[in-house]
Amino acid sequence: MNDPIISIKDLSFTYASDEEEGSGPAIAGLDLDIEAGSFVAIVGRNGSGKSTLAKNLNALLLPSGGAVCVAGMRTDDEDRLWDIRKTVGMVFQNPDNQLVSSVVEDDVAFGPENLGVDPAEIRKRVDAALNAVSMYEHRKKGPHLLSGGQKQRVAIAGVLAMEPECIVFDEPTAMLDPSGRKEIMEIIESLHREGKTVVLITHFMDEAARADRVVVMNRGKIMMDGTPREVFSHAEELSGLNLELPFAAELAAMLRRDGLDVPADIIDEEGLADWLCASK
Repeated sequence: MNDPIISIKDLSFTYASDEEEGSGPAIAGLDLDIEAGSFVAIVGRNGSGKSTLAKNLNALLLPSGGAVCVAGMRTDDEDRLWDIRKTVGMVFQNPDNQLVSSVVEDDVAFGPENLGVDPAEIRKRVDAALNAVSMYEHRKKGPHLLSGGQKQRVAIAGVLAMEPECIVFDEPTAMLDPSGRKEIMEIIESLHREGKTVVLITHFMDEAARADRVVVMNRGKIMMDGTPREVFSHAEELSGLNLELPFAAELAAMLRRDGLDVPADIIDEEGLADWLCASK
């Protein structure tokens, strides 16, 4: 087991508007460790606190209580802010909110330029990042000429050029069509295989099923935490949280309700197909 790159202890967070209205905290007493090199999916219905948690992971938001530590650095330590953000990069739902330049390669260079990286090194990083997301041939284009999926790839390249150890993806495919979603998930899985720590915030359960670990949130708290097979075997509990199962897991649950003895840990199409073929 690897050491945690992110360690969260008794985290609470309340937005100022919620405090004024007397509403409860967005996150309440949350403990979570994320191991270096892992792929963790965080799921939950709207308002569960998952995006608030994501923004606490690299000091875009600071704890109202408790602590978030990134590679041993507390996010509320102002002197370590840039070191934290170099360690944990973020990709958001809408790529248009992350693109700042009129030329793709200039946009990817923006982050390392602000970190004071040497120009020759920036050139290497930009080229490597664009190649990693298959966008090098579009480097001279304006982002406004790209598709939604291509823009998201450029946004990912901009984060990669800063060479973070961990990347937090906050609903990165929510605004994309199925083809764009597939492309981005392939990039995310590739980055994980190369050793990056990946935290994926998503409401697509089929995406979460591709992670090593799934964390289920509700009302600012962790309700479940385990492997995809462990978490998605709890169909009734997830339904009670207004969450769907991955398609194959839902189909397997339907077959069980019809009397077939389908194993509860089947969560993907390949596993279901193998079981059906073996059951003939």
